[in-house]
Amino acid sequence: MAAGHSHGSQGRSQATGSAAAQHKTRLKWAFFLTASFMVVEVIGGLVTGSLALIADAAHMLTDAGGLALALIAINFGERPATPQKTFGYVRMEVLSALANAVVLLGVTAFVLYEAYDRFLNPPQVLGGPMLAVAIAGLIVNLVSMKLLSAGSSESLNVKGAYFEVMSDMLGSLGVLVAAVVILLTGWTLADPLIGAGIGLFIVPRTWMLLREAIHILMEGTPPRVDLTLLEKTLLGIPGVTAVHDLHVWTITSGVDSMSCHLVVADMARSREVLAAAQAAMRDTYGLTHSTIQIEDQALRAQEGASRI
Repeated sequence: MAAGHSHGSQGRSQATGSAAAQHKTRLKWAFFLTASFMVVEVIGGLVTGSLALIADAAHMLTDAGGLALALIAINFGERPATPQKTFGYVRMEVLSALANAVVLLGVTAFVLYEAYDRFLNPPQVLGGPMLAVAIAGLIVNLVSMKLLSAGSSESLNVKGAYFEVMSDMLGSLGVLVAAVVILLTGWTLADPLIGAGIGLFIVPRTWMLLREAIHILMEGTPPRVDLTLLEKTLLGIPGVTAVHDLHVWTITSGVDSMSCHLVVADMARSREVLAAAQAAMRDTYGLTHSTIQIEDQALRAQEGASRI
């Protein structure tokens, strides 16, 4: 049996240039802003006696932890590949996104519990100082979201960090609205009601992030790739009679891989078929890292007959 193997020109180190690494500086700035303002919220909560600000500070602590985890994952991802880890450590980014999603779900559950408790026992809140800190927090979170918005569409890791910041922005917005209502009407139940709404708003987005991370870890087909159409493309290459063991999976955000066996009627055309398959994967599907094995139809038929 003759075979041809082909890999993208990036070779072994191709996975180190992940999408998340391109946004490392923005992540650092978002972490600095979040961690700094978390301290401000803690001080503001202690001075004013506002449980809402203390709770939001705890939320920001989770955000800062998520951003730090994302940065640590990127640093691991930049390490070179080794004989034991041929793709390096880029999967750390996906694990980071998974951890962020789990933490966010935990925080959301806490927020809903706190909202229920505060609905039963409304706390006394100093509306003026609460409003001032909430406005500052909203500005900080909007700046952080702007820093991470571009990367959130390219990297699952950055998307996790973006959702962390977005959830805290909603928390700051909720605190702001609750402070205004309390100042104007004295109705303290606005705080737990808005908190519960924020928690429910976060759940679907967090669940989607969790599903994406698990899909990658299970080596599922990337959503952008139609596997049935890809197989038809390969079968449409002149000389190819069958396709089997076809797999497409994501190593980390922005880095997809593909492997398959192509059965050809004439092994003399194996190089031609291999080149055409490589070009189709690269140009049509953006798959620059592929492993394609060419098999002789006659030899495969003989092997099949001998096993019967």
